[in-house]
Amino acid sequence: MIGSQDLLIALVLGLFLFGAKKLPELARGLGESLKEFKKGTESDKEPGTPVGAPSPVSRACPSCQASLEVDWRHCPRCGTTVVPDHTPTARP
Repeated sequence: MIGSQDLLIALVLGLFLFGAKKLPELARGLGESLKEFKKGTESDKEPGTPVGAPSPVSRACPSCQASLEVDWRHCPRCGTTVVPDHTPTARP
């Protein structure tokens, strides 16, 4: 478990390695990166859809009938290889 002494040592090392002027800039950049990441992951979802809800476009695995996304090539539940609907199948 991280204690107050560990945090104090990490802060002193950070000040020593990066300097007092650079440390706030690094923290600001990290905060902005996390904010962008959070905004990017939330924009993929449609508003009003619950977190665990299946996407509007889905299909079922032929083996176990699990819900699959359109572009998935394998079933995450049973591992069966599934050909996507939008990809034409190759004929020998």
